[in-house]
Amino acid sequence: MKNTLDLFARIFIAILFYFEAMDSFWYFEKTKETMAIYGLTWRQDLLLTFVIIALIIGATLVLIGYYSNFGAFLLLLYIVPTTFIIFSFWNDPIAVRRIQMINFMRNLAIIGALLLLLINKPGSYSVKTLIYTMRLPR
Repeated sequence: MKNTLDLFARIFIAILFYFEAMDSFWYFEKTKETMAIYGLTWRQDLLLTFVIIALIIGATLVLIGYYSNFGAFLLLLYIVPTTFIIFSFWNDPIAVRRIQMINFMRNLAIIGALLLLLINKPGSYSVKTLIYTMRLPR
């Protein structure tokens, strides 16, 4: 049961970050405009391209369970600064503070899930386990 739940957790985490990558790719120019609003104006094309690649690689590693701790680290490199830059509810007007606080707390929960993934092994249903349990001819 633990291994099955671990697999589902990795699938759900990966889906979230695949969506983030696809959304940033499909709305590349709009994402750059949003980055400028939050003061991220230094080499936007390069930064956004790096983020999309890191999200895809990180989500793939988490999904398949091969070097999932490195994948979780890549995803943490994206979500931690994004959370504190975008959802800084303490700087927002009262009218939008509550929704920004909810989004901030949601991202903290995702960060917690990634930290758990970072310190735990991916479980039995992973490519890493498959590779280590295969009996290759000598």
